[in-house]
Amino acid sequence: MSDPRLAAGIEVSALLARARESGGFGTVLRRGDDERGSLMIVVAERGENRFLLQRLLQRSGDYGWESQEIADSESLAAQLGRARDRDPDLWLIELDVPSAERFIAEMT
Repeated sequence: MSDPRLAAGIEVSALLARARESGGFGTVLRRGDDERGSLMIVVAERGENRFLLQRLLQRSGDYGWESQEIADSESLAAQLGRARDRDPDLWLIELDVPSAERFIAEMT
Protein backbone atom coordinates (compact mmCIF):
# COMPACT_ATOMS: atom_id res chain seq x y z
CA MET A 1 0.00 0.00 0.00
CA SER A 2 1.28 3.47 -0.81
CA ASP A 3 2.25 6.08 1.74
CA PRO A 4 -0.19 8.95 2.31
CA ARG A 5 0.34 11.92 0.01
CA LEU A 6 0.38 15.58 0.85
CA ALA A 7 -2.76 17.41 -0.12
CA ALA A 8 -2.32 18.74 -3.66
CA GLY A 9 -2.81 22.38 -2.67
CA ILE A 10 -0.04 22.13 -0.07
CA GLU A 11 2.31 20.42 -2.51
CA VAL A 12 1.69 23.10 -5.14
CA SER A 13 2.47 25.83 -2.60
CA ALA A 14 5.71 24.05 -1.67
CA LEU A 15 6.75 23.69 -5.32
CA LEU A 16 6.09 27.38 -6.01
CA ALA A 17 8.15 28.32 -2.94
CA ARG A 18 10.96 25.99 -4.04
CA ALA A 19 11.07 27.67 -7.46
CA ARG A 20 11.28 31.12 -5.81
CA GLU A 21 14.04 29.97 -3.44
CA SER A 22 16.12 28.76 -6.39
CA GLY A 23 15.86 32.15 -8.09
CA GLY A 24 13.00 31.24 -10.42
CA PHE A 25 9.26 31.65 -10.29
CA GLY A 26 6.11 29.63 -10.71
CA THR A 27 2.49 30.06 -11.57
CA VAL A 28 -0.69 28.02 -11.39
CA LEU A 29 -2.07 27.49 -14.90
CA ARG A 30 -5.09 25.52 -13.69
CA ARG A 31 -6.29 25.01 -10.14
CA GLY A 32 -7.41 21.49 -9.29
CA ASP A 33 -8.93 19.91 -6.22
CA ASP A 34 -7.10 21.08 -3.06
CA GLU A 35 -7.09 17.65 -1.42
CA ARG A 36 -6.85 14.96 -4.05
CA GLY A 37 -5.92 16.64 -7.31
CA SER A 38 -3.14 15.22 -9.44
CA LEU A 39 -0.22 17.37 -10.61
CA MET A 40 1.39 18.14 -13.94
CA ILE A 41 4.32 20.54 -14.01
CA VAL A 42 5.71 22.37 -17.01
CA VAL A 43 9.36 23.02 -16.18
CA ALA A 44 10.89 25.93 -18.05
CA GLU A 45 14.29 27.55 -18.04
CA ARG A 46 14.62 31.22 -19.06
CA GLY A 47 11.13 31.19 -20.54
CA GLU A 48 11.70 28.10 -22.70
CA ASN A 49 9.54 25.06 -21.89
CA ARG A 50 11.91 22.15 -21.33
CA PHE A 51 10.18 19.27 -19.53
CA LEU A 52 6.77 18.03 -18.48
CA LEU A 53 6.59 16.28 -15.11
CA GLN A 54 3.65 14.10 -14.24
CA ARG A 55 3.08 12.13 -11.06
CA LEU A 56 1.88 8.64 -11.91
CA LEU A 57 1.00 5.52 -9.96
CA GLN A 58 3.89 3.06 -10.24
CA ARG A 59 3.70 -0.75 -10.26
CA SER A 60 4.82 -0.76 -6.63
CA GLY A 61 1.65 1.09 -5.65
CA ASP A 62 3.54 4.29 -4.84
CA TYR A 63 3.42 7.51 -6.82
CA GLY A 64 6.49 8.68 -8.70
CA TRP A 65 7.41 11.53 -11.01
CA GLU A 66 7.99 10.84 -14.67
CA SER A 67 9.44 13.42 -17.00
CA GLN A 68 9.46 13.90 -20.73
CA GLU A 69 11.06 16.50 -22.91
CA ILE A 70 8.75 18.99 -24.58
CA ALA A 71 8.96 18.87 -28.38
CA ASP A 72 7.06 22.06 -29.21
CA SER A 73 4.36 24.33 -27.83
CA GLU A 74 1.57 22.87 -30.00
CA SER A 75 2.14 19.30 -28.80
CA LEU A 76 2.42 20.56 -25.21
CA ALA A 77 -0.90 22.41 -25.50
CA ALA A 78 -2.59 19.32 -26.94
CA GLN A 79 -1.19 17.08 -24.20
CA LEU A 80 -2.27 19.48 -21.44
CA GLY A 81 -5.75 19.72 -23.00
CA ARG A 82 -6.13 15.93 -23.02
CA ALA A 83 -4.95 15.74 -19.41
CA ARG A 84 -7.51 18.37 -18.34
CA ASP A 85 -10.28 16.45 -20.13
CA ARG A 86 -9.30 13.18 -18.42
CA ASP A 87 -8.95 14.59 -14.91
CA PRO A 88 -11.14 17.47 -13.73
CA ASP A 89 -9.17 17.58 -10.43
CA LEU A 90 -5.84 18.17 -12.20
CA TRP A 91 -3.46 20.96 -11.17
CA LEU A 92 -1.29 22.42 -13.93
CA ILE A 93 1.63 24.51 -12.79
CA GLU A 94 4.57 26.08 -14.56
CA LEU A 95 7.93 26.52 -12.87
CA ASP A 96 10.68 28.56 -14.50
CA VAL A 97 13.86 27.56 -12.70
CA PRO A 98 17.53 28.41 -13.32
CA SER A 99 18.66 24.79 -13.82
CA ALA A 100 15.82 22.71 -15.24
CA GLU A 101 17.89 19.51 -15.52
CA ARG A 102 18.94 19.65 -11.87
CA PHE A 103 15.38 20.39 -10.77
CA ILE A 104 14.12 17.36 -12.75
CA ALA A 105 16.84 15.13 -11.32
CA GLU A 106 15.87 16.13 -7.78
CA MET A 107 12.17 15.53 -8.47
CA THR A 108 12.56 12.15 -10.12
